[in-house]
Amino acid sequence: MSEQPPYLRIADELRQRIAEHVWEPGARLPSRAQIGQECGVGENVVRRAQELLISQGVLEGRAGSGTYVAEPRQRVRVVRSSAREQPSGSPFRQDMKALRRQSDWESRTDAKVPASAEIATRLGIAEGELCVRTTYEFLADGKPVQLSTSWEPYAVTGGTLVVLPEGGPHAGAGVVNRMAEIGVTISHAVEQPEPRHATAEEASLLGIQKAALVTHIRRTYYSDDGRPVETADIVVPAAHCEIVYEIPINR
Repeated sequence: MSEQPPYLRIADELRQRIAEHVWEPGARLPSRAQIGQECGVGENVVRRAQELLISQGVLEGRAGSGTYVAEPRQRVRVVRSSAREQPSGSPFRQDMKALRRQSDWESRTDAKVPASAEIATRLGIAEGELCVRTTYEFLADGKPVQLSTSWEPYAVTGGTLVVLPEGGPHAGAGVVNRMAEIGVTISHAVEQPEPRHATAEEASLLGIQKAALVTHIRRTYYSDDGRPVETADIVVPAAHCEIVYEIPINR
């Protein structure tokens, strides 16, 4: 069996010291040189260990100040379920209401954006075909907890009252309810979650460390005739949110 990489061993050591209250929440850690000397490793090994713990929300780095033990923060529960979308509001709003948190979101829509090769494949359209692109920043108690970029084929909604997801009489109603208004029935959605590191832009928007761990969900809604009518890239910070899948059982 291969030996555990040194930085993982140091990460475990730092995590244990925090668990044993050697360092309390909010405390500043000793310098990397000091920790390295105590543990018999170089500063680069300590840096990698700290970066790992920062990405997991155990530590936080403060530019020009050092590395600190992160304050305990309740993770936001994000529920993924096909049964969550209701005529009365969005699934995100329902989740936040259940947690007694104030929910809101900011959005920006760009109409008639050419589809990239990847988006075209996901929507089953030709590359360069026009789409309506909407970017979202979801907030819980005023703090960002989720990002999303949605793409809808302009050929599906163009010229209708639901062409703008966050505009018109059906603003904010959600994909399922909006599509129903133009006679498109959503039969199911497919989600592909995978862990990765946040980009610099995502980290800035979410208020997390650069390269912190996030869950990237590729979601696509399909109509009852098998046609993709919306696809989205959803980004959830792992340290601040827990993702729960509810699976309805048909009896």
